[in-house]
Amino acid sequence: MSRELVFYTNPQSRGRIVRWMLEEVGAPYRTELLGYGTTMKAPDYLAINPMGKVPAIRHGDTVVTEAAAICAYLADAFPEAGLAPPPAERGTYYRWLFFAAGPLESAEVNRALGLKAPKDKEGMIGYGTFETTMDTLASAVAAANSGGGYIAGDRFSAADVYMGSHVGWGLEFKSIEDRPGFAEYVARVRDRDGYRRGNELDNAAAAEIEAQATQ
Repeated sequence: MSRELVFYTNPQSRGRIVRWMLEEVGAPYRTELLGYGTTMKAPDYLAINPMGKVPAIRHGDTVVTEAAAICAYLADAFPEAGLAPPPAERGTYYRWLFFAAGPLESAEVNRALGLKAPKDKEGMIGYGTFETTMDTLASAVAAANSGGGYIAGDRFSAADVYMGSHVGWGLEFKSIEDRPGFAEYVARVRDRDGYRRGNELDNAAAAEIEAQATQ
């Protein structure tokens, strides 16, 4: 018996990462759009995610929050989509998926907020320094561009959905440096029907929310 797949999101959020992933997976799902400070904080949704944030998914009785975890879960739950390497070959896949979710996102956000650890406290920060994080990202992207074209090897994976989203947004909002090869990598991973479908759905949802707000 199939389990219903429900996607909780807002189009102006990291939910766009999960929307892209869902479109890559190709399984049917139902979308519930939530509002900031309203339905995200309502008891029904807090039972799904006590943080009161999106994205989240419910797959049957299984609830998953955090965009990187959702991407990894969906890749495993729907193996026919081919979005994760075989288990014995997942070292690089896990490395860059969670590098993007941890050091990269933390470094981006802290820089955007103007936060920088004192020199003698850099060891307390998970990513060390923004410069080290950018150097590491540049090395990974250069390897992808010169190798199979993707962050974990010669096949597109859930790691590219997550990494491609963060690098793309970082370039757009200037929260990361525009290093050589970054735009090339983003253009490659976004050149997919799954990305285009997800983007169209979220843009339409954003327009619907805006229209309702002006009524």
